[in-house]
Amino acid sequence: MSAAAVFGQQHIARGIGRLSEHVLQRGAGSWVWTDEGVRLLDLTMGIGVVGCGHCHPVITAAAVEQMGMIQHAQVNIGYSAAYIAFLRALLPKLALADASLDSVFLWNSGAEAVEASIKLARAATGRQNVIVMQGSYHGRTMLTAGMTRSKTVYGATFHPLVPGIYSTPFPFYAQHGVGPDVSEDFLVQQSLHQLHLLLAQQTAPRDTAAIILEPVLGEGGYVPCPSAFLQGLRRVCDAHDILLIVDEVQSGTGRTGTWWAVEPSGVRPDVLIFAKGIANGLPLSGIASRKELFDKQDPGSMGGTYAGNAVACAAGKAVIEVMDNEKVLDNVAARSKQLFAFLHALRRSPAGSLIQDIRGRGLMVGVQFVLPSTQAAISASSACPATGASASSSSLAEADKSISAASANATVARPHEVGLQARAQVAPRIVKKCLEKGMLLLATSVFDVLRFIPALTISEEEMQTACDIFESALKEVYEDVKEL
Repeated sequence: MSAAAVFGQQHIARGIGRLSEHVLQRGAGSWVWTDEGVRLLDLTMGIGVVGCGHCHPVITAAAVEQMGMIQHAQVNIGYSAAYIAFLRALLPKLALADASLDSVFLWNSGAEAVEASIKLARAATGRQNVIVMQGSYHGRTMLTAGMTRSKTVYGATFHPLVPGIYSTPFPFYAQHGVGPDVSEDFLVQQSLHQLHLLLAQQTAPRDTAAIILEPVLGEGGYVPCPSAFLQGLRRVCDAHDILLIVDEVQSGTGRTGTWWAVEPSGVRPDVLIFAKGIANGLPLSGIASRKELFDKQDPGSMGGTYAGNAVACAAGKAVIEVMDNEKVLDNVAARSKQLFAFLHALRRSPAGSLIQDIRGRGLMVGVQFVLPSTQAAISASSACPATGASASSSSLAEADKSISAASANATVARPHEVGLQARAQVAPRIVKKCLEKGMLLLATSVFDVLRFIPALTISEEEMQTACDIFESALKEVYEDVKEL
C-alpha cells in the first residue's frame, strides 16, 4: 500500500466502499496506472462512466478549450452558450427514444437527476407516490436511497427514508425464486400481476405519480428488461395517467449498443434520465421530457449551483461527436459479439460449470454463478415429482434423501435463496483474482453476479486480454470452490 493510500485510509470517510487499495493516478483508453506504476486493464470505467475511454483526446481538448472561455455560466443568472450547444447535439439523440422528449433539465449526478424526475412527476400529476422495481438502484441521497431496492446497505441506519415509495417485482428469475430456464413470458406475466396487485392494495392509481425503472437492471444484477414488460408498464401508465420514467443513467449513451436501452422496445418514456457516460467522467446529468410537463413547474422550483456546468456541457457535446465520428456503436456491437461468444464457449468447460446465466446487451454484460453443491441440490430437486398426487410416497422419500444429501454442504439450499447471513459466492473470488492479474472487474447485486462494463471503445486485442484474464481467474476459483 502506497503512502498516499495510507493517508486516504486515515482521512477519507469510511462509508465509501472500495474495490482495491490502489491510488489511481493516470488513465488512457482502457487502462489506468497507479501511483506505484501498476498498470491495470479497466473493465469498470469509473462504473460505466468513461464510455469513450480514459482521457479521450477529443473530449479532453473540448473541456480544456471551454476552461479558457468560461468555466461556470450559472443557469439562474442567464442562458449558458455551452449548455445550449450541448442541447442542440443531444436532442436528436433523445428523439431516438421518442420524439416527444424535446425539453431538458441538466444537473450534476445520476441521483440528482432521479430526484429531478420525481419532482417533475409530482408537479405534473399532483400526486405523490412512486413505484420502483425490486432490485433497482437510483442513488444514495435520502430520496434515492429510499427508492433503491438492490441492497439494504444504501439505506441502512438512515431511516426513516422518504415516504410514498412502493416496490414491485422485476421480471428476473432470481427475484421470483425460479431457475434461469423459466420462460420470459412467465416472468413478465407474474411481474405485471404483482404490479396490478400493488395498485389495488397499496397505492391507488389516483395517488401514484410515476413508475420508474432501469431498462437494464444495474446493481440488481445486470438484467435486461423484456420489451413485453416495458410495453405492459406503458399500458398501465396510459390507463391511469401515471408517468413512466426510464432511468438510463447506466444503460444510456450507447452502453447497450443503442443510444438508449429503451429504444428496441418501442416504448415511449414520459421522462428519460441520463448521466454517467454522457460527459465521459465530468459531472453532468439530466432529465428529458416533453415541454408541456416541464411547463407545469414554477420558475425557481428547479436549479442548482453547478447544474449544467459549462465545462461538463462542452465535454458532453464532444462525447456525442466522438460517438458519431468514430462509429463507437459499431465497436460496441463487435466487442459485444466477441465477449458473448467467449463466455458461452467458456461455459462448456469444467470451470464454466460455475456459470448459471450469461445475460446483457451491448457492453453491459452480467454473469451469474452457482456453487457446484447448490447446482447439485437444484438438479436433485428438479428430479422430484411436481406434486404428491403424481408420485408415490416412496419416490418422494427417495427424492427428499437425494436433495438432503446433495445440499448437505451447500451454502445455498435453493438456487436463489438470500439470507441475512453471509454466504459463499463465486463472483467476489473472481474479482480478487482478476485484480491480482492486473484487471479491474466488479461484482454486483445480492446474487452471485459479475458485471462487465468496459470502455465502449475497447479494442479487439484488449477484449481478448480481458477474456484471457477472466478465464484464468475462473479456472483458479473453480479449483478452490468445486468441493463447496
